[in-house]
Amino acid sequence: MSLVEEILEELWNTELNYRGMRVNFLGIPRFEQYNRGSLRVSLGRLHKKGFIEIEEAGWSLTASGREYVTNKMQSLQIFSFDFPKNSPKNLLVMFDIPESKKAGREWFRYHLKQAGFVMLQRSVWAGPSPLPKEFLEYLSQIKLKDCIKTFKLAKPYK
Repeated sequence: MSLVEEILEELWNTELNYRGMRVNFLGIPRFEQYNRGSLRVSLGRLHKKGFIEIEEAGWSLTASGREYVTNKMQSLQIFSFDFPKNSPKNLLVMFDIPESKKAGREWFRYHLKQAGFVMLQRSVWAGPSPLPKEFLEYLSQIKLKDCIKTFKLAKPYK
């Protein structure tokens, strides 16, 4: 085996985690953890929905598939919060996000955790305040703001 082949094989076989998914050094997803039947069914569903198509070189995204991915990427905007580690938890957030917006609900919970909020119940969280203006504007943009209520606490939650 040549040096080039050894280098490429090593890059291909390296496993990293990127945003919760196993990928190789080149960023190509590693699907070994899934059985072949599950992958085949998932590819079939994507093909049936018109998101992917079979070409000579293999599977590729269609125009509607690229549009779907673009919309998903935009709908899952990531925010970072600059609250100090020991900020008082003086904001109560309650939400009732419908099942039809499940991805938005999971996205919202993820960001509450990132901001240092603690879960009191599945849809009741306590954390630092105030929530950033850009975050609140984005909630309005993705039509979740009406599903969320915030209350300033007189005493911080401990």
